[in-house]
Amino acid sequence: MSSVLHPAAPGPDPSTPAGAPADRTGRPAGSYRPISTHLAITPPVSVVIPAMNEAANLPHVFRTLPDWIHEVVLVDGNSTDDTVEVARALRPDVKVVRQVGKGKGDALISGFAACTGDIIVMVDADGSADGSEIVSYVSALVSGADFAKGSRFANGGGTDDMTFIRRLGNSVLCSIVNTKFGARYTDLCYGYNAFWKHCLDKITLDCTGFEIETLMNIRVVKAGLRVQEVPSHEYNRIHGVSNLSAVRDGIRVLKVILQEKGVGLAERRRVGASAGVRIPRGEMS
Repeated sequence: MSSVLHPAAPGPDPSTPAGAPADRTGRPAGSYRPISTHLAITPPVSVVIPAMNEAANLPHVFRTLPDWIHEVVLVDGNSTDDTVEVARALRPDVKVVRQVGKGKGDALISGFAACTGDIIVMVDADGSADGSEIVSYVSALVSGADFAKGSRFANGGGTDDMTFIRRLGNSVLCSIVNTKFGARYTDLCYGYNAFWKHCLDKITLDCTGFEIETLMNIRVVKAGLRVQEVPSHEYNRIHGVSNLSAVRDGIRVLKVILQEKGVGLAERRRVGASAGVRIPRGEMS
């Protein structure tokens, strides 16, 4: 696995052994994946898309995905529409995982287990995420981050789909996490994230609902992993109605935060120092 950026050049990677198996683009597996005329990467990128009755949105979602990604893992939450058929028609090589349990968290955990790439990107199926932003997440990872966290409130980010109540709740919950765990997040309840697959060896994912995103944000900090926020713009859902409930899911997120053991003072100093933040010695843990 390499995390080095290379100039994008036409033709096969000379370092790739002859006879190596090809990926979906026809390039040998392990070869450089051109992102632009000036940039290429070697790590294969898996995109996980949890979906339930999102057939109408998938054409837009798949259209925004870069052609250099390694694979798309669609986790179908027992859809009653043509979600799976549409996905296969749009992308014949899509890897479909049938969800056994329920909830977004359960779907993501199932999707992560099916990924073969070194980098995993989480993308919602409602059309709110722009797949062209994946390059920013991958760039953050290959530049040294372990976990690239999307933020709608970092400079350059934005949202078209947040009510005042949701914005207030997100701000309050984000402040609690920053205080309790020594993080420096500007956004908490946002599901557009990317990370090196090896991060899954350092965190335990054991919740089934929307709160899995908050749990991941907390546990990567507790594990001492390097986190970098990536500005992201959230768009309105294109078709259908969201299953998200601001009050119900906000309470579940708060429960996750309160149940997690806070980072001790020594650990908070270490995490803060790695992020360039000084924690006063008089502060209580």
